[in-house]
Amino acid sequence: MQAITVRDRDAGVGGLTLTELPYPHAAENDVIVRVHAAGFTPGELEWPATWTDRAGRDRTPTVPGHELSGVVVELGYGTTGLTVGQRVFGLADWARDGALAEYTAVEARNLAPLAADIDHVVAAALPISGLTAWQGLFVHAGLRTGQTVVVHGAAGGVGSIAVQLAREVGARVVGTGRSDDRDVVLGLGAQAFVDLAADDLRDVGEADVVFDVIGGDILERSIELVRPGGTVVTIAVPPKAQPKDGRAVFFVVEPDRTQLADLAQRVRDGRLRPIVGAVRPLTETADAFAGRRRVPGKTIIAVADDRDGARQ
Repeated sequence: MQAITVRDRDAGVGGLTLTELPYPHAAENDVIVRVHAAGFTPGELEWPATWTDRAGRDRTPTVPGHELSGVVVELGYGTTGLTVGQRVFGLADWARDGALAEYTAVEARNLAPLAADIDHVVAAALPISGLTAWQGLFVHAGLRTGQTVVVHGAAGGVGSIAVQLAREVGARVVGTGRSDDRDVVLGLGAQAFVDLAADDLRDVGEADVVFDVIGGDILERSIELVRPGGTVVTIAVPPKAQPKDGRAVFFVVEPDRTQLADLAQRVRDGRLRPIVGAVRPLTETADAFAGRRRVPGKTIIAVADDRDGARQ
């Protein structure tokens, strides 16, 4: 099969190459998925799990990309709950080869069934962005109706979904980003927009929740926005300080089949619209990682066409 691999952690994006690899092995409780579309996180080449397995052993050449949508073509020993030929989407394990390949082995529990009326490209934009937004807002921050939430990077893959989920529960949403993002963010339902390059973040006033995907100075300044009892949640870096009478939480997204199913149902109902910023072929993965074409939303890699089928 064809796959994107990287062998040298010092090579960075330039080390991503299209390679021929053996068809993967389905371990116990695994499924093999024929990947139709895959997503990635630009910084994942810096993650320790990209280079070693759970025991700390080198596993290069490694296949990056951990969001996928496709079709089950094989079941490992003991696998239940999914069937061959079923459309699925979800997260590949951080410490195993990922989804930027024609086939990948995934623990069945990390996948959710995908309805026929959701395109694979749309589904591949959901797992990390959707679960991160859901868990940040509701699991870690406990966002409720009537509260105010500031969503940094509100036009991005995670931020755009966070804006929509927060609006659905009746929160007041303030989105931030670059000036070009204003119309996109307001169109998603945010009541206000802050241009991080031109506006004063303090003009937002107090917030019950701040959702941060940027880190650095933005995260540090966000600590001051949180009213007593409020929460800053971030996926960027562990916060250096805590809000007065509040909390600052750093978290890493976790697979959750139930939450994936809830997100997919919202897409089917028209309550959630993942923004697919660009769709690139597998051969252009390195350029997509480098982010040379900045567009709102999530960049997706199209691995196979949308004709569902078993291994050829």
